[in-house]
Amino acid sequence: MAASLQSVNPTFSQTLSSQKRSPSFQSPFLRFNSTSSAFNLKPLVSRNASSSFITRSAAEPQERKTFHGLCYVVGDNIDTDQIIPAEFLTLVPSNPDEYEKLGSYALIGLPASYKDRFVQPGEMKTKYSIIIGGENFGCGSSREHAPVCLGAAGAKAVVAQSYARIFFRNSVATGEVYPLDSEVRVCDECKTGDVATVELREGDSVLINHTTGKEYKLKPIGDAGPVIDAGGIFAYARKAGMIPSAAA
Repeated sequence: MAASLQSVNPTFSQTLSSQKRSPSFQSPFLRFNSTSSAFNLKPLVSRNASSSFITRSAAEPQERKTFHGLCYVVGDNIDTDQIIPAEFLTLVPSNPDEYEKLGSYALIGLPASYKDRFVQPGEMKTKYSIIIGGENFGCGSSREHAPVCLGAAGAKAVVAQSYARIFFRNSVATGEVYPLDSEVRVCDECKTGDVATVELREGDSVLINHTTGKEYKLKPIGDAGPVIDAGGIFAYARKAGMIPSAAA
């Protein structure tokens, strides 16, 4: 292929050899600095028996993760403009001060019919650690700020009937919140301010509403779980040895 291109363009080989390596990429959504522009990608699970890293599916059951606190209940089709309006997208999450400020605006775009604010005016953090939604949570534009602002505000998990694909993916990639699917329409049976617990373990995840005494089974989060556990896709890739560590 290269030979045929060189026959058409004699300077092709010189062009390739003279190209400069592009600078390393630094995402504003990741709170670390990249120190290397070369990535030596490795398989997620090594075939070498001496490898110390294994995925959760191949490991012993992990210790149960528990999120306990107040619920904040929303309805269907909560879009990213409602989660974080576009006017706040100039805030850079990799800046600690702006990350915290971003959290103070989480869900500020909800209509006035929501009497309780997710984050009270003048506060930086929410008192609600679990968000419960209906269908198509996180629809709209593909802004990474949406899951980031929820995590920055102090939310640990979202339990919804279904998600917009891009929001689910961004939640996993940033590692900010656990996007959990409910098997029933939990948002119709819970109220904002209910006390609840999410117990998260592979094959055994539940939402317990202590206010009503009801328990709801959650769908397994699968391979996304270990990525969120690690703090996002880049942290997971470092842990897996897929890219160099930040200290390297």
